[in-house]
Amino acid sequence: MASISLFLSPFLVHRCTYNGVIPNQVRLASVKKARKVCSQVFSVGARKADDSYGEVAETLRPVNALGPDSRFLVFEAPKTHTKKRVAVKSSGSETGLTSGGVQTMVVKLLHLVVSLGIIVFMDKLLKKAFVDAAIKFPSALFGMFCIFTILIVLDAIIPKAATTLLEFFQPALLFIQRWLPLFYVPSLVVLPLAVKDIPAASGFKILLIVVGGWLASLSVAGFTAIAVRKLVRTEMIPTEPMPKPSPFSSLELWLWGGIFLVSFVSAFFYPTALGTNARTCLPFLLASTVLGYIVGSGLPTQVKTVFHPIICCTLSADLAAFAYGKLSNCGLKPVLGYYLTKASSNPGAGDLLMGFLGSVILSFAFSMFRQRKLVQRHASEIFTSVIISTLFSLYSTALIGRLVGLEPSLTVSILPRCITVALALSIVTFFEGPNPSLTAAVVVVTGLVGANFVQTTLDRLGFRDPIARGIATASSAHGLGTAALSAKEPEALPFCAIAYALTGIFGSVICSLPAVRQSLLAIIG
Repeated sequence: MASISLFLSPFLVHRCTYNGVIPNQVRLASVKKARKVCSQVFSVGARKADDSYGEVAETLRPVNALGPDSRFLVFEAPKTHTKKRVAVKSSGSETGLTSGGVQTMVVKLLHLVVSLGIIVFMDKLLKKAFVDAAIKFPSALFGMFCIFTILIVLDAIIPKAATTLLEFFQPALLFIQRWLPLFYVPSLVVLPLAVKDIPAASGFKILLIVVGGWLASLSVAGFTAIAVRKLVRTEMIPTEPMPKPSPFSSLELWLWGGIFLVSFVSAFFYPTALGTNARTCLPFLLASTVLGYIVGSGLPTQVKTVFHPIICCTLSADLAAFAYGKLSNCGLKPVLGYYLTKASSNPGAGDLLMGFLGSVILSFAFSMFRQRKLVQRHASEIFTSVIISTLFSLYSTALIGRLVGLEPSLTVSILPRCITVALALSIVTFFEGPNPSLTAAVVVVTGLVGANFVQTTLDRLGFRDPIARGIATASSAHGLGTAALSAKEPEALPFCAIAYALTGIFGSVICSLPAVRQSLLAIIG
């Protein structure tokens, strides 16, 4: 290596002259120093034998080796190769991350489909079993208590198994919680069909009873819960944190908007493209319902206090139905009939959404289990509040109906105004001459009033803890109120769920007693 340095040192000195002349400042010491530097350069080159001389010569860059006053130049290796290698590695890492992200997304999607599918399958299986056995009690409520009991038993015997089961169904629970109010909307969308035969004067009286009765029932349930808690001296403890679903994205808004436009135009030009009008209208009616909920959920908080997303969702579906009916010259009522057909062989958008109601009720069991310690700790106030508020609701409705001069048959039809539709319809069958369509409509309107004003009213009444808020909401506005409150306050969902179920069960049991029915009829007159 030394001989090579001596041989090339004149060449390097020649290459580093200024205009072909060696400067006078370059002395023998400079030449010796140059030889030393060249020796170091070629030592580096020997260690990197895989690089050719041409490549090294091309990529080396000059630097000043003898100080600021000297024009003698030497070379050092640049760092461009290192940068290139780093760039390649970074690109490879990004590619791996992208493929890994896609794989994770696919796994999460499959997890959601499987967990949600199991809940839906359990609901359908229970419903079929109850129909075959001619049992009128709602199968979903029975299933909810069964799941809750199984989780409690597992937690006592094998706690890890109960936790694993809860984690497995978590994607389905978040999906249901994210879209919860949407599953209660179909009854509101077709409300114009249910009240078309009610006289205006009677309708006003019924509306007065519904609004005033809702406020009274909510107050009674909430204040009873607080009073019982003070009486038994139960100390409040923090609730278990409840997971919250992700907010809606702009991509979802554009996706559903595209579905609406394409399916609306298709249904207009080909009304029976999918076999029937209901099936053909299903995509755009469903998309309009979903779009209304997404838009309503994105409204400012101040607006949502008086204009709940459920109302926005209902109006969106009704406007879509009105527009289609107007353009196709078939009118609004037939299109609303396509929305909710109540025929499994020819389902509409509303039938599809309401098909999840049983699964929603089953999912409440997991929320109740998550807050099982609080449910057990506050059992006395939960049960007492439910019993008192249910009795108050039934008897106050009968009394106010008589005081305002409402027809006895209509008063009987609205007695179970604070009980979920499935059980309310079974309750009115205990009486003679009810109007089931009116019963369903009144239950829906009660839920709508509660969903729209429940949070503001609870704040005004001073109900701060999730137990009192949940009990008061579910006892006065059943499923719709539960959906509206739990969408913003997930920690109140377990208490909404248990009050919602117990109110329906206790109302059904007490109305099945002849003495209670006779006393209610005596008040009605």
